[in-house]
Amino acid sequence: MRIRVVAVGTRMPTWVSDGVYEYHKRLPRDFTVDWLEIPPAKRSGEQPEALKAKEAAAITRQLKADNRLVALDVAGEIISTEKLASRFQQWQMEPQPLTIIIGGPDGLSDGLLSQADQCWSLGRITLPHPLVRVILAEQLYRAWSINANHPYHRA
Repeated sequence: MRIRVVAVGTRMPTWVSDGVYEYHKRLPRDFTVDWLEIPPAKRSGEQPEALKAKEAAAITRQLKADNRLVALDVAGEIISTEKLASRFQQWQMEPQPLTIIIGGPDGLSDGLLSQADQCWSLGRITLPHPLVRVILAEQLYRAWSINANHPYHRA
């Protein structure tokens, strides 16, 4: 399976890069996750909606028409680890690559959310977007471990 994560934000703290890398290196070669960072819109007194629109334009330029698009949003469908693993298992049988998008500090624009094939939530709490990267990386690894019957997931 090939997954592409497009995330708003650059120059993440070391703990974020280290956390993402820790789970990335555990994945087998046939479960590839590529991370692409999009610079956030410059915070120059504009309203959050205008900033989200600028970031959405930058994200859209990086999207590929043939990809399945999943947006992470606090208002999306709350997805369990088991459901995530099940979806990945289904999608591995299809040739369509997957792109997951993570918004910046203000989230994702409504227009980008409406383009997504699915919107997922990691829970109803608001998480800082750098932490979302680490949580997503861990959940991708955990979903793979469930499908591979690896002992990492013990729930």
